[in-house]
Amino acid sequence: MVAYMNREAFEETLKTGHACYFSRSRNRLWRKGEESGNYQTVHEIRIDCDNDTILLAVEQHGDRAACHEGFESCFFRVLRDGAWQTADTRRVDPAKYGPGYGHQPKPAH
Repeated sequence: MVAYMNREAFEETLKTGHACYFSRSRNRLWRKGEESGNYQTVHEIRIDCDNDTILLAVEQHGDRAACHEGFESCFFRVLRDGAWQTADTRRVDPAKYGPGYGHQPKPAH
């Protein structure tokens, strides 16, 4: 998955060892797994050569679904023969977490 982290989210991630992001749509910290139990334990943090992007190596807990659509990864679609196709198996039905869980996906182009 790709997510935004502000300084406060980064500092909380360092302090707790669990991934914390900043939700721009909710305008607040987003502690991964706070609604679903699918939290992430951080094992390693790397930074890119421009010092403007970090990469977290995490262990995914709970239903092992990082994606709000119930997949292990948010990158579960692949372009084949000009059409987007689901390439992975859904780990959990997101309806399990109740109405309004996550957000509505944008249409794939």
